[in-house]
Amino acid sequence: MWALPETFQMWAVFAIVAVGVYLYVRERFSIEATSVGLILALMAFGSIFTAPDRGLDSAAMLSGFAAPALITIMALLVVGQGLFQTGALERVTVVINKSLDRRPRRTLAMVFAVAFAVSMFMNNTPVVVMFIPVLAAMSSKLGVTASRFMMPLSFLCILAGMTTLIGSSTNLLVNDVLVRTTDMSLSFFTQFGPGMTLAIIGAVYIVLAAPWLIPNRESQEPALQSTGQQYIAQIRVTDGHPLNGVKPIAGLYPQLRDVTVRMVQRGEASFLPPFETTLERGDVLVVAATRPQLSALLKTRPQYLRGMLDIGGFTDPDTSSTDSSIMLSEAVIAPGSRMIGRNIEQIGFRRQTGCLVLGIQRRSRMIRKRMLDIRLEAGDVLLLFGYESDISALRQNRDLILLDWSTAELPDIRKAKAARTIFILTIVAAATSIVPIEIAALGGAMAMIATGCLNIRQAVRALDMRIFLLIGAAFAMGLALERTGGAEFIGTNVITVFEPLGTQALIGAIFIVVAIFTNIISNAASALLFAPIALSISEQADIDPIAMVLTIIFAANCSFATPIAYQTNLLVMGPGHYRFGDFARFGIPLILLLWVSYILLVPVFFGL
Repeated sequence: MWALPETFQMWAVFAIVAVGVYLYVRERFSIEATSVGLILALMAFGSIFTAPDRGLDSAAMLSGFAAPALITIMALLVVGQGLFQTGALERVTVVINKSLDRRPRRTLAMVFAVAFAVSMFMNNTPVVVMFIPVLAAMSSKLGVTASRFMMPLSFLCILAGMTTLIGSSTNLLVNDVLVRTTDMSLSFFTQFGPGMTLAIIGAVYIVLAAPWLIPNRESQEPALQSTGQQYIAQIRVTDGHPLNGVKPIAGLYPQLRDVTVRMVQRGEASFLPPFETTLERGDVLVVAATRPQLSALLKTRPQYLRGMLDIGGFTDPDTSSTDSSIMLSEAVIAPGSRMIGRNIEQIGFRRQTGCLVLGIQRRSRMIRKRMLDIRLEAGDVLLLFGYESDISALRQNRDLILLDWSTAELPDIRKAKAARTIFILTIVAAATSIVPIEIAALGGAMAMIATGCLNIRQAVRALDMRIFLLIGAAFAMGLALERTGGAEFIGTNVITVFEPLGTQALIGAIFIVVAIFTNIISNAASALLFAPIALSISEQADIDPIAMVLTIIFAANCSFATPIAYQTNLLVMGPGHYRFGDFARFGIPLILLLWVSYILLVPVFFGL
């Protein structure tokens, strides 16, 4: 260890941090590689050039990976993945879609309100993932481009994250710095008042400015059109089925308006359209529908799922298995297959493959008979439902040609109620401080796995390594600045320049600097970088630390000017067909509006 002046140590850390910020911005290397390189550089510098009492040893630089805030964020990602994996919000989207034709404006407002409300209490990345297809379908029905809705969805979810402690990972990280530095901490709703005020201001801007500043941009690539090919499938009306007792209107069943009902079979009797028969328990409906339409039926209610599987003695897949995902795929009957000339029951398809046949597609021919009575021919396409391990095993089946490109994971909606219950209990436990927030989050994550809402592989997939390493590196940078005196140095100079202009000007200067950095190096990194600086300023200028911490939180959540500032912006960039500059055009005025509003409302928020 070489003894060097403390000022050298401070400037050296500044240099390392500056290089790290530059590499994050240029993206010459991956975020993971840059993060690991930063931690390595800080550990090496601390080991060689600083005294042990400066606290820059390897244990200190790696301490961010054991921070309660980081553990909480990872656990909440798993809880959010559980909601997504079980389609726990699908019923909400079904209700929304039903009301779209009658009240389009009100329904659109309801979609954004639901997304906002959910984002207040969970990581907003899975929320945006769940609502992207909903808004894409709505834009198609309303005859407008998806670009009108996607950026507002991302921005509203980010604004919602300002309102509660767990609304954004940024909030948890800054609170962790506050707890580590002082004897204070934020409660679940400490930021709710000012956060909701800023969110409302931002929402009003989005509503008024979106028609003018968001481009009406179509995809530059040819749209992927559905082939229109339909499968023959069937649904049995079981106990408690939503179709039980449904009466036809104008010869059609309104609950099945998105599919074509070709026949209703009751015992030995068959009814053809136009229908006049009220559906009863035990009826079998033969329907023709495309794969997206059948997938939509599977994602609505568990009763529909059971009704589609409860045919010909079939039963649900083994619900006790939690080691594999439920998949939907397609397979073609191969030439020379032993299945040719036999129907699904005669083959014993479920016993042989472990998969269920949901539909049969036969090109250029209309079939009006029960699916299980159809004798298979070479070239027929089967729509299959089963666990991933069973679907994958079909690659070795010589009677079938598995279309790997068509395989997609389905939410296990049978677990949706359990996922919603776990989510609500997690939020209640965190909000009421029954247990520390990290225990509530970890308990929720474990409950999602224990109840089968997620398997281990799905839970691990929810743990974003980029977020994990970025936050760990940001912790190390913030700690190094704090312990080498860098935070105090910056704080002193900021106070010297802005304190003569008043407390509001000082807080406003901090806000805009953090807002700029958050759009360059991401919200988590900027929050952890500037939180120690803000607390140093609060101590020197005698300002309430809570006010300074909330300033960092709100500024770091202003991730509106670039797509790289936050994950949800990247998520909507493709579906909205946006360019990089579109975010700046719509996001920069929003940042400036929130900045000015915050400066003006600081005396109201904090009594300064």
